[in-house]
Amino acid sequence: MPNVVLYNMEGKEVGSYELNDAVFGIEPNEAAVHSTVVAYLANQRQGTQSALTRAEVRGGGAKPWRQKGTGRARQGSIRAPQWTGGGVVFAPKPRSYAMSVNKKIRALALKSALSAKAGEQAIKVIDEIAVPEIKTKQIAAMLKSLNVSGKALIVLPENNEAVYRSAKNIEGVKTSFVGMLNVYDLLNCNTIIMAKGAADKLGEVYA
Repeated sequence: MPNVVLYNMEGKEVGSYELNDAVFGIEPNEAAVHSTVVAYLANQRQGTQSALTRAEVRGGGAKPWRQKGTGRARQGSIRAPQWTGGGVVFAPKPRSYAMSVNKKIRALALKSALSAKAGEQAIKVIDEIAVPEIKTKQIAAMLKSLNVSGKALIVLPENNEAVYRSAKNIEGVKTSFVGMLNVYDLLNCNTIIMAKGAADKLGEVYA
């Protein structure tokens, strides 16, 4: 099983931690990761776009000029698509972009993403992530002491409002917890800062 250094919030080494091999040490399955990320991004779309077809645009009931004898091209309506203010050809309408991925594929994709990050040594395990009060500088100090730069994902064992609100104003930093973890967030960060309790819980749930 892969071993990593166990840190505290001050960035000091306080021991080592053995990551669960069934979650953090598998061969990544690219197909599962791809299908899960595609579904996640599709499900973020609201699908509320809408435009009017020529049948729905107001006006245009009268023929703008007679068919022959004017020297101009024949026209039947000023609301035809080639006219300014006319309808839209194949106008987009509200629709759902929802995609589903079965539970086993989602679990495989999550383990694949975690294993890939563990292989890149991009996971830092912290003995406990907690703040006594909502202060951005406390989380900023933790990131600095761990030499974390760029995008970072803080993973907690359960929702912690104080940590979430302390981190949300730091650019590129996102907070999640085991029950809401998704593959896109794991792949879209440079470093995963994981509480020991979260790593334990991931091992229990997905091993």
